[in-house]
Amino acid sequence: MAGAEAKKAPGKRLLAGGDIVVAVYVLAAFVMMIVPIPSWMLDILLAVNMAVAFSVLFSAMFSKEALDMSFFPTLLLFTTLFRISLNISSTRLILTTGSPGNVVETFGQFVGGGDLIMGIIVFAILLIVQFMVINKGSERVAEVTARFTLDAMPGKQMAIDADLNTGAIDDQEAKRRRDKIQEEASFFGAMDGAVKYVKGDATAGLLISAVNIVGGIAMGMLRMNMPFQEALNTYVVLTIGDGLVSAIPSLLISLSTGVLVTKGSKDADFGNVLLKQLFGLPKAMYIVGAVLILLGVITPLQIFIFVPLGIVFIIIGKRMDNMMKKAKVEESVEQGEVAEAEEIRKPENVTSLLQVDPIELEFGYGIIPLADASQGGDLLDRVVMIRRQVALELGTVVPIIRLRDNIQLNPNQYIIKIKGIQCSEGEILFDHYLAMNPGSVEEEITGIPTIEPSFHLPALWITEGQRERAESYGYTVVDPPSIIATHLTEVIKSHIAELLTRQDVQSLVDNLKESNPAIVEELTPKLLGLGEIQKVLQNLLMEGISIRDLLTIFESLADRATTTRDTDLLTEYVRQSLKRAISNKYFAGEDMAQVVTLDPKLEQEIMGSVKQSEQGAYITLAPDRVRAIIDSTGKAVEKMENLGRNAIVLTSPVVRMYYKRLTEDYYKDLAVLSYNEVESDVQLKSIGMVSA
Repeated sequence: MAGAEAKKAPGKRLLAGGDIVVAVYVLAAFVMMIVPIPSWMLDILLAVNMAVAFSVLFSAMFSKEALDMSFFPTLLLFTTLFRISLNISSTRLILTTGSPGNVVETFGQFVGGGDLIMGIIVFAILLIVQFMVINKGSERVAEVTARFTLDAMPGKQMAIDADLNTGAIDDQEAKRRRDKIQEEASFFGAMDGAVKYVKGDATAGLLISAVNIVGGIAMGMLRMNMPFQEALNTYVVLTIGDGLVSAIPSLLISLSTGVLVTKGSKDADFGNVLLKQLFGLPKAMYIVGAVLILLGVITPLQIFIFVPLGIVFIIIGKRMDNMMKKAKVEESVEQGEVAEAEEIRKPENVTSLLQVDPIELEFGYGIIPLADASQGGDLLDRVVMIRRQVALELGTVVPIIRLRDNIQLNPNQYIIKIKGIQCSEGEILFDHYLAMNPGSVEEEITGIPTIEPSFHLPALWITEGQRERAESYGYTVVDPPSIIATHLTEVIKSHIAELLTRQDVQSLVDNLKESNPAIVEELTPKLLGLGEIQKVLQNLLMEGISIRDLLTIFESLADRATTTRDTDLLTEYVRQSLKRAISNKYFAGEDMAQVVTLDPKLEQEIMGSVKQSEQGAYITLAPDRVRAIIDSTGKAVEKMENLGRNAIVLTSPVVRMYYKRLTEDYYKDLAVLSYNEVESDVQLKSIGMVSA
């Protein structure tokens, strides 16, 4: 523990030191606005300001990408505030003492070369370059970049979802990319506003210089009794020095802003990329060298400048040409070695062939436009929504769904595979719509007869022109992507139990452990193993019961696992603890729920035929009795369907799972509930009885 604390301490001290430096930097700006400072301190602060400006410029130049300086907008605000406070302090010294320090005086005299007019011209040129060229350009680039970044966000996010859905990236990489997109949008949006600081700083510098000249001449003539010419020379030189010593750091910050918002390379250093792009084409170097030599020979331009410079460019081009040829030879040799190595390893590299995708959707080439986003297809987005929908409804994560084209299929055919085995298929007509009669259409329409693939209902293929008319007649009209998405959803729901692996269960357990560690530690591995929990969850999913309320499930298992480890019995106990969710699933919004009950005599007969073995319980009913029970169940199901309702059979708790086993092979969608799985406030009405 002591060692760990010792390792953390330097980082904390460094962080605290950085906070203090920033706080002092900002506080100093406010102090300088109010409190007069001596000229020697102003010299130090002006030097610090220039050093900060150079640091910002070179950091912007050599950063890999813009987000490496994500706090740049805040930095702009701080440096602008600090420069303005320096301007105020220097103005106070110029007007009160006429001696603002060595730095300001040196800039005023040295840059102007001792000539007042020359100093004014140089100062004016610097302001024009900064204000009209760099500031204006940076402002426009920042504005356009912010707009384009925000407009591109939806497309980038869809591309990330598509890559995640196809398995090109994992969840962590997808999260990292989404966070980066959000950071880019925030950064360039902030830069769009922060550039206004730099523009305002340049304007303020111009106004402060004008105030210094007018105020200085007035102070010199009225307070110090200087002649007009002497006051003009003295205060204009000091004003030029003050303006230059502020304008140059401001110019550097403006340049940094322009460099940062126009940065295009993300994979290499600024200098290397710039030199490579500028001097990396030998043909261009040869042409430039020839033009320079020609200008030196046939024009009055100085030959000893242009001809040697042209020769230098030709030498650079020749050198670059040799380097590129050498790189091509090395690359071809390396590729040949890699190809040979891969060829050698190929017979043994069969590991990838052993992997089986949990869910696959294969389709013919005629359906490719539906999955190609560049052609307007949204099938990939629908697949993402399927995973979300199933997660919300059933509380489990659907594995990655692989989408791939298969030229061996018919153009409009698609197949759905679960663990590499085809379990369903369908066929669509591109540019057509599927119209289904819900039983209440006003008038029939003509179309190509077909069968809806998800629920095997009769339907018609109709054209785009028939769509509005079909909808007005009462038909349910569905487009091809919705047909495939619905079919895929139903197949996933029907196989979701077998798709739930032990690794998935472990992920669910780990997720629950973060918020409720006590129940997880109590249940597993002390009372139940991971495989036993998986079996209970699969039993629930097999009958369409959501496992999203994992806390209630685990608490029920912890209560009952002390008396039995029979996963079927544990499933029944869990179902009873989930009765609110089960009642809401089957009876939500009904004043009087209609169900079919099981004859008490039949219940006793079923329980009497149950035998226990080491492998679990099983039923020993005679085949004719089983057939009689199935036939009676079929009549009850038909009666419920004729009334337009889902078939629900209500039994006693001890019989429910055995009756479900008897009927599940014949009526997969039959809901079998026990009395203990129905909330007490649900009003039930029996409209039939299963007896045999």
